Amino acid sequence: MPEQRVDNQAHFGKSVSIHKKALDQLIAKTHRITLAEGRTPTIVPFLTIVRSSRETPKSPGVLTPSFCLILQGTKKLYLGQDIFHYSVGDYLASLIDMPAAAQVIDATEESPYIGLRVDFTSQEIASVVMEAEISTEPKEKSRSAGAFIGKSDASLLDIFFRLLELVDKPKEARFLSELIKKEMIFNLLSGDFGHLFLQKALFDQRADGVGKAIHWIKENYASSFTIEELAKTCNMSISGLHHKFKAVTTMGPLQYQKQLRLLEARRLMLSGPMGATTAALTVGYESPSQFNREYRRLFGLPPLQDMKSLRKTSYAGGFEES
Repeated sequence: MPEQRVDNQAHFGKSVSIHKKALDQLIAKTHRITLAEGRTPTIVPFLTIVRSSRETPKSPGVLTPSFCLILQGTKKLYLGQDIFHYSVGDYLASLIDMPAAAQVIDATEESPYIGLRVDFTSQEIASVVMEAEISTEPKEKSRSAGAFIGKSDASLLDIFFRLLELVDKPKEARFLSELIKKEMIFNLLSGDFGHLFLQKALFDQRADGVGKAIHWIKENYASSFTIEELAKTCNMSISGLHHKFKAVTTMGPLQYQKQLRLLEARRLMLSGPMGATTAALTVGYESPSQFNREYRRLFGLPPLQDMKSLRKTSYAGGFEES
């Protein structure tokens, strides 16, 4: 049926053209709002514009619950042992706090990386689930990682466009932006990746303990613990905790704690005159030499050299989760 094949190709070509036009309109909107490098908060409380006119080094940090859309350029995401490339029209959704690393690639002054970031909470997802009466039955029995990459559609791009329009309307922005944010969450929950977004909302409601374990480590990362103690606190078996925790975060509980410690130590040293030994003790290390070894393994340089390198390049913004 050659005629049908030609029609399908024409329809596909038209869809691609519409999608590109929508992305170009969003880029034009960001240009009118800001041309500043780095992260630019907007009058919409949860919306940030991210721009980079150069490639960036691999930057370890913590993904926080957010939805990040690429309008122009390409990024690499390092999540556990996996490396993901995502580019124009793709989005990265992070549902929990996850140690990861990111890198802008192939960015130039003529063709900078541009992204839009929306922050959200598990409570906001749960609220939309309840108000819209969305089924929370998972499509897959296996638990997926708490961050993933998907492709935007015309409906999602239109929602972003309306959010950017509110930047010029401060009186309407606070009220209408929250409604649009709800619409965005509904759109994502109703799409192909809806079951993945629902994971975070379910963590706090189901007694499997994974969400509780992640929250406990975040709040107590400077405290020592054993897997046995954590499993007991979360009412889980040791093997069950380790398996489910790794499925969601791509790493085990102790590795998750270690990366949080190292990232916080780096932030402390960057934000003030704190030395490596003090930072190590502050985040829970008892051995400065162990801290130095693990710091170098994660960041590629020992603490003192890393600080000099970061300050020399005026890089104090940390990980851009977009």
